[in-house]
Amino acid sequence: MNDGARASMQFVAFDIETAKPDVPDMRLWRSHRPLGISCIASQTTRCAEPRVWFTRSEAGVPESRMSRQDVLAFVRYLRGQAEAGFVPLTWNGLSFDFDVLAEESGDLSECKALAMSHVDMMFHFFCSKGFPVALDKVAMGMNLPGKSKGVSGKEAPVLWASGNHQAVIDYVAQDVRTTLAVAQAAERLAEVSWLTQQGRRSSMALPSGWLRVEQALEIPEPDTSWMTDPMRRDAFMGWIDS
Repeated sequence: MNDGARASMQFVAFDIETAKPDVPDMRLWRSHRPLGISCIASQTTRCAEPRVWFTRSEAGVPESRMSRQDVLAFVRYLRGQAEAGFVPLTWNGLSFDFDVLAEESGDLSECKALAMSHVDMMFHFFCSKGFPVALDKVAMGMNLPGKSKGVSGKEAPVLWASGNHQAVIDYVAQDVRTTLAVAQAAERLAEVSWLTQQGRRSSMALPSGWLRVEQALEIPEPDTSWMTDPMRRDAFMGWIDS
């Protein structure tokens, strides 16, 4: 892919926040489902600011969870944006966001199709390197603002349940800004950089820009013999293959 193709690629980034406040370890989130969705943020490359989605009560205040109808409306929105030329974009959306969207919307087939054709930057990175990396570490490595400080993904459901909706809205909106900023900067530079666990900056070339999930699966398996317990690609895709 040449520089012109990378520059013209259009994205619709999104991120969800779950609603269930009593999940002690999000690494085991599937054993606590359904998690529900409190809110979703999305942003296209043509919009200056994110759009935030949530369900309002008759009184106009945010509900504890998005309704199935409203989650389905968001899935339909993603499909419409994809048909208009905007590639859905996430960080770890293949393993998490689309799985939860499928359950909460009830439209498994559409979510599977969108998941396979979207750009999950973390999955592309994992297919190339054999290990995952956090979005904030990439933002730091690329000298971008990164995620909101003072709120974590684990705390967001608790804050939402306690009525602190604006803190969660601000948090999810910044996640989407960061996701989109990383995607655009990496495509412009033809590489993605991150801070390693040792605090050093490392980089990975993106000669063809970001790849969709179905394209990333074609990357040859990297050498992971140096790892004690390497992750497998199918760990990200169990809900699709089941």
